[in-house]
Amino acid sequence: MRLRKYGLNPGRIHHIFISHLHGDHVFGLFGLLSSLGMMGRKVPLHLYGPAELEELMAYYSKFFGPLPFDLDFVSPPENGDYIYECDKMTVTAIPLKHRIPAYGYLFREKGKALNIRKEQIDTYGLGIADMVKIKRGEDHITKEGEIIPNSKLTLPPYHRRSYAYISDTVYDPGLAESVRNVDLLFHEATFADKDKKLAKQTLHSTAAQAATLAADAGVKKLLIGHFSTRYKDPALLETEARKVFGETVGVKDGDIYSVPLKRLKRE
Repeated sequence: MRLRKYGLNPGRIHHIFISHLHGDHVFGLFGLLSSLGMMGRKVPLHLYGPAELEELMAYYSKFFGPLPFDLDFVSPPENGDYIYECDKMTVTAIPLKHRIPAYGYLFREKGKALNIRKEQIDTYGLGIADMVKIKRGEDHITKEGEIIPNSKLTLPPYHRRSYAYISDTVYDPGLAESVRNVDLLFHEATFADKDKKLAKQTLHSTAAQAATLAADAGVKKLLIGHFSTRYKDPALLETEARKVFGETVGVKDGDIYSVPLKRLKRE
């Protein structure tokens, strides 16, 4: 229902990352899969999350019948390798401290091929083989044996954008290293500071704790959410977080946040 409300085509979804198997993080999956089946989906759908996710979906299929498409289950590798990788990005699972097995996810863009300065193609008579090497970062050697530095031939590379999703977890200072310097961090902020004892008991975080982690990790921007319904005005949580980390935004359903594409500066 939310996908339809925001004009998103569920048929374009091929990869779904599940943090853990508490109801507010997984119940919507059942309806989505059933809807995709009724829409005639045939291509596989890839599900990432705790190993128990496959068992849960087998139980679901037992009562609601087989789907007309395959489900591919992937649980976080124990050796810390990527849980997902393609030609454009990698995804790393981050173990969290919650009441049941839970994971956050770090999405990081892969480096793009370097762009050659057009005027240098004619200047040095670059052929296709030369340009392939230069785009990989190699210097160019002319017929006369002169070495032309790659930095003179190419535009500065693009910054590798990154986004980390952390929910649900007790405040864990050790997570700072896992999300070091990311461009955009979502971190749960279930409770206000006055309820930090309750946060610790339920293995959740406060808004101020989320902001502390963001500051310690040197992230560029923090998004907070997963607010407890006990607070009539979630702006309270945003205010508490901003006192610790100014670049904080309290998220609302349907909001869109972009990480701009920027070129790095060369010395």
